[in-house]
Amino acid sequence: MADYILAIDQGTTSTRAIIFDRSGARVATGQKEHEQILPQAGWVEHDATEIWSNTQEVIGLALSRAHLTRHDIAGIGITNQRETTVVWDRHTGVPVYNAIVWQDTRTQAIVDRLAADGGTDRFTPIVGLPLATYFSGTKITWILENVDGAREKADAGDLLFGTTDCWVLWNLTGGADGGVHVTDVTNASRTMFMDLKTLEWRDDILDVFGVPRSMMPEIRSSSEVYGTAESSSLLRETPIAGILGDQQAATFGQAAFAAGESKNTYGTGCFLIFNTGEEIVHSENGLLTTVGYKLGDAPAHYALEGSIAVTGSLIQWLRDQLGIIQTAPEVEELARQVEDNGGVYIVPAFSGLFAPYWRSDARGAIVGLTRFANKSHIARAALEAVAFQTRDVLDAVNADAGVDLSELKVDGGMVANDELMQFQADMLGVPVVRPVVAETTALGAAYAAGLAVGFWRDLDELSANWQEDRRWEPQMNAAERDRQLRLWRKAVTKSMDWVDEDVR
Repeated sequence: MADYILAIDQGTTSTRAIIFDRSGARVATGQKEHEQILPQAGWVEHDATEIWSNTQEVIGLALSRAHLTRHDIAGIGITNQRETTVVWDRHTGVPVYNAIVWQDTRTQAIVDRLAADGGTDRFTPIVGLPLATYFSGTKITWILENVDGAREKADAGDLLFGTTDCWVLWNLTGGADGGVHVTDVTNASRTMFMDLKTLEWRDDILDVFGVPRSMMPEIRSSSEVYGTAESSSLLRETPIAGILGDQQAATFGQAAFAAGESKNTYGTGCFLIFNTGEEIVHSENGLLTTVGYKLGDAPAHYALEGSIAVTGSLIQWLRDQLGIIQTAPEVEELARQVEDNGGVYIVPAFSGLFAPYWRSDARGAIVGLTRFANKSHIARAALEAVAFQTRDVLDAVNADAGVDLSELKVDGGMVANDELMQFQADMLGVPVVRPVVAETTALGAAYAAGLAVGFWRDLDELSANWQEDRRWEPQMNAAERDRQLRLWRKAVTKSMDWVDEDVR
């Protein structure tokens, strides 16, 4: 009897395969980082071929560490970095260009061109998203306009597009030899091309972007059998039965199934999702409207989302670009060596400012520096920037929802940082709650797959799996909180209006 579900978590910095049991407990993990390709300022790319190779490797690692075979796996779920764009030849399976990552800002000129007729909210009533470099649409357009031969191949029907869930699924089910070209509603909702009401591609918007319909995958629900792993895979004949974009997967893994429930994920970026149920709610405070999940033939559930571009990747920047730390956990050790940030604030607008500001003209800034500041203050300011940005987004969620959240469920790699979690509770003024399984992204994908193959009965069974691990209560007095937020928001203004026409 198959007693486990395997989730493939294709993230921004690494790919993981995680095996879960019926209680939702993690049994084994395989993980491998992939290269972050930075050709020039504002450009972020991945090698999609490396990602697929790593996917196969981590599946093998997870199975071997758990001493399991394909016969023990009831189903496969996939979750992924959203918006990251892969375009490949349907006949050879070879990408025509590196994957363009969600953080990449090279398409600003395309955004400006499209926004000239109707502004950045030109398509927002239909797709829930403003025109921005963040989403997949302009990335596809850039590839078609800038890669030699891509336009001709696309017009001939020879090219396929997919976010990395789609790329992994296509390869896992056979690739050029019969691979399934499918994505789910949550990933489709991040392209700028899907109508939130009909859950179908909008041909008129595709035409505006110059993207042929033949490139686009079929849109399916988040929980159903899409196909089976092909014969050469270690998981051959195992059904692939769940797909959720990473932030929606984390929400699902937190068992935030009902309207009014929410979570915040601390990963490469930071993403707060607020479930609005079956109602499509358009934000008046800089949030995105997106699909939360859709289970088989049941109605879609929608959500408001606050997207922060740079949180965990700020710590990675301290490690890889500045060399202040050697490993990510060292940032907490450094931060503990000082009582406060020494007046230093970091605004990590490396890809502009996302929610709730949506300022593409912003760039990263470190302000408040004096001779007193040292690397410990820099480390503390980096952690605090994560909490400050989350407060900005939560204020927008509270304004749109009309009722303040009473606590915040959190997950992702950074929630292991106790110093950050305490400061987060202090900045929010509400408790912060971490579950036993903090890596809920992979768990959510596993849940979606498990529901589709009957491994779990229903959402009530999944809710029963959720357990609290730790809770942080606010300790900072209101006057100090207000002072810190005032200085933070002053720092944010210093990052704006930086990009001129001759600035890259």
